[in-house]
Amino acid sequence: MFALGLKGITALETSISEIDGEKGELHYRGIPIGDVIQKGSFEEVVFLLLEGSFPNEEQFEWVRRKMKEGRALTREEMEWIDHLSEKQSHIAVIRSIISFMDNSEDLWPISKEDAFHLIAKLPAIIAYSYRRRNGLEPVEPDGKLDHVENFLYMLFGEKKSQQEAAALEAYMILTAEHGLNASTFAGRVVTSTQSDLFSAITAAIGALKGPLHGGAPSGVLSYVEEVSHDRVENIIKRKISRNEKAMGFGHRVYKGKDPRAEALKVKLNEMNSKPDWVNQMMNVEQETVYWLNELKPGRKLFANVEFYAAAIMKSIQIPAELFTPIFCSSRIAGWTAHMIEQSNHNVIFRPRASYVK
Repeated sequence: MFALGLKGITALETSISEIDGEKGELHYRGIPIGDVIQKGSFEEVVFLLLEGSFPNEEQFEWVRRKMKEGRALTREEMEWIDHLSEKQSHIAVIRSIISFMDNSEDLWPISKEDAFHLIAKLPAIIAYSYRRRNGLEPVEPDGKLDHVENFLYMLFGEKKSQQEAAALEAYMILTAEHGLNASTFAGRVVTSTQSDLFSAITAAIGALKGPLHGGAPSGVLSYVEEVSHDRVENIIKRKISRNEKAMGFGHRVYKGKDPRAEALKVKLNEMNSKPDWVNQMMNVEQETVYWLNELKPGRKLFANVEFYAAAIMKSIQIPAELFTPIFCSSRIAGWTAHMIEQSNHNVIFRPRASYVK
């Protein structure tokens, strides 16, 4: 069977997550995403994805301690980030530093120890790179703060409100895992050769770096800015005529509403102090959905997770340059779970190509 881009082809079995695009449902380890986000912190969701179940009290304390211990950057890592930040984008710096961390010969099968270490350290890499690039003094991790609270503290040099931390944590939980997407598949292909976790995550980040995969939230803000200068109807007509996408709308898998977008919309509405532009974005969503479905009848299109991810991160004053790196810092939980699963049930990927003259 031939399918361009492997669309519709089942390449493997997984127990990590399940997506039902027709029903608009997402499950982590058999648990509906709505229940996951109500029950778990990011640390607990990391444990769920890597270990297969939510932690008990003792396991929760263990994973919290493990994630806190892994935050600090070494002097050598900081020196490399200083060097690379002058030449590379944030996401390229992350890719290069993770590759640099590969310093062992005994890396197969994939180790959960390495997975927890990478998940814990990635926010520190992002925060250090961002602050150095902007002429700010780096901020040491605070051992009293949990994963997402500490991430925001290291980024901004001050503690954000509980609501702001909860909003970002919701985003990171909702984007921690999403099936066999391009970056996850790239990482599993590398793992299938019996390569190491660092090489597989480097490959996954290389895939995420592409604008068709990891760049959508920043594209949403560009679209909202475009709308502020013209009518939504006119913009959508132009995009349809040019076969362009309205960033933040529609999804390759979900045929109806994106459950992650719906959950983030609730979190945004729960925030006490919302700036005026939040209502503007809500209006843009409604108008865009109307005109997309009016001018392009057939499949119904709705706002996806990237639309409300942009709203959440802008409300916390996170700059657009960090949207993709922060997506990376959440998705690494799913990536590492997939690499572990691949190494435990390994068969090398070797699809065929159809030769044409």
